[in-house]
Parts: sequence; C-alpha cells; structure tokens
Amino acid sequence: MTGPFVGALLGGACAGGALCVVTFASARRRPSLEARVAPYVATPRIAPAGSESGLVPWSGLAAVAMPSVRRAGRRLDGVLGGTASLRRRLEQAGAETTVEQLRVEQLAWGAGAFGVVFVAVLLCLAGGAGISAVAAALLCLSAFVSGVLAREQALSRRVRVRTERIESEFPTVAELFALAVAAGEGAHGATSRVTRACSGELARELGVVLDDTRGGRGFAAALRAMADRLAVPSVTRFVEGLVIAVERGTPLADVVRAQAADARDARRRELMETAGRREIAMLVPVVFLVLPVTVVFALFPGFYGLSLSAP
Repeated sequence: MTGPFVGALLGGACAGGALCVVTFASARRRPSLEARVAPYVATPRIAPAGSESGLVPWSGLAAVAMPSVRRAGRRLDGVLGGTASLRRRLEQAGAETTVEQLRVEQLAWGAGAFGVVFVAVLLCLAGGAGISAVAAALLCLSAFVSGVLAREQALSRRVRVRTERIESEFPTVAELFALAVAAGEGAHGATSRVTRACSGELARELGVVLDDTRGGRGFAAALRAMADRLAVPSVTRFVEGLVIAVERGTPLADVVRAQAADARDARRRELMETAGRREIAMLVPVVFLVLPVTVVFALFPGFYGLSLSAP
C-alpha cells in the first residue's frame, strides 16, 4: 500500500507544479488591464517596486493566484468567525493588517506547516516507515490547523505585549501631562507636548489622536476612540476623567493631577504584586536546589566519619 500512496502523492505534486507553470505562462503572455490602459492615462502611475513582470518572475502567478487566496481567506473567516473580535485585537496590537489579510496570512502559515509535514511524511515513506494513508492525512491536516491557530496565537501574544508596554508607559505619560497642564497648557496643547517629548506606544496613540483632531474630529471623540481602541483600564479611566473635565469645565489641573496620582498608586501596587509573585518563585530554587545541597554537605562528613569508625 505504501508504493501506490507514494506514487499518488508524487503524481499530485507534479500535476500541481505543471498547473503552476501553465498558469504562469498564460499570465505572462496576457498583459493586465492596468498595463493596457496606463499609456492612455494623462497622469502616469509609478508602479511599486517589484510590480512589473520583468522585476519579479512570479508576480504574474501571484496576481493570478491572489484572488483565489483571498476567496479562501474569506471562506476561512466564515468558518472560524469572530471577525469583530479579530478586528478589535488587530487595533489593540497596533497592526495595519486587515482581517482579510490576516486570514490570508493564516492560510500561508497553515500551508507552510502542511508542506513541512507533507515532506516529512514522504521522507518517512521513502525510508520504509510503515505509515498508513489515514495517519499521514491526519498528520498533514493537524499541521495545517496548527499553523492557522499559531498565527492567531502570535496576534494574541502581540496584543498582550503591547498592552503591558502601554501600562508601563502610562504613569510617565500621565505625569508629563499633569506637568504640562500645571504649566498653563490646555488639554490639546498638553497632548501635543507629551507626544513630542515621549516615545512609545502610548505616545504614538496620542499622536493618532492629534491627527484625528487635525482631520476635523472632536478632541473628546478622538480620546474616546483611542480608549476604545486600546481597551486598557488605566488609560480608559484617564480618558474619561479628562473628557469630563474638558466638557464640563472642571479645573483640568486638579483632575489630571489626581489621575497621575492614581496612576502612580496603581503602578506601585502592580510592582508590589509582581515582587510578591517573584518572591514566591525565588523560593523554588532555594528549597529544591540550594537547601538539599546544603544538607548533603552538612551531613556527609558525619556519615563518612561514622563509616570509617565502624568495625
């Protein structure tokens, strides 16, 4: 059964390669609609690097295959669901990737894992390993699913890392904001000054707020959009207090100073909790490594002396 299975796999691979060659050749012979219309357009469009067929050999094949890949990505999105949640996580991660592009990347990761396991199965079968067709198919399918899920886990990890970075940057940004307001700046001016003085994820998000206000959006609406986009509790509380102070005419300096004090207290509590957890974790090598070695060094000379003195 191994021989026909290997032959079928090799035949499928050769057929897929021949189909790719034929598709690429037809794409090379037939110019695209953009290439035919471009000479008659008044303003010539500069093509991006790598878009011409003479620069990238497989660009024609990619242009032909991309619609199919996008349709497969939309089908994967329909199977997995959670488009709204995925879009929210992309915003939290600060990624410029759309949901459709992420689904295509998931397909690419799954196809890569599938290809690796497929090649490994072929090598095992060529070496004489007794792998059944069902087991090989299950391995390849599991690899594909693992690749798809691995891309989503990478996005979740990126969201977690960025959220932790924003939480660590928030006390400093709040302090600088309070200093700017105490110096006489308004909310918009203080945001601009903090953006110029700081660097990091939170400062970049404040820069997006300023860009939104320059585009005609209200300052309070831009701040609320940033809070919804980040979904960080400390930033949300700070934004709500700031927006209420701006809309109701509350003295801004007092509000911002109280928010900065709350940020310092929250950061101090977080550091104390982290220190407590690390203190318990530090007991593990002490109890299981240092203490047994100390006991052995303390008791071994006595036992050795007793063994020498015994008749």
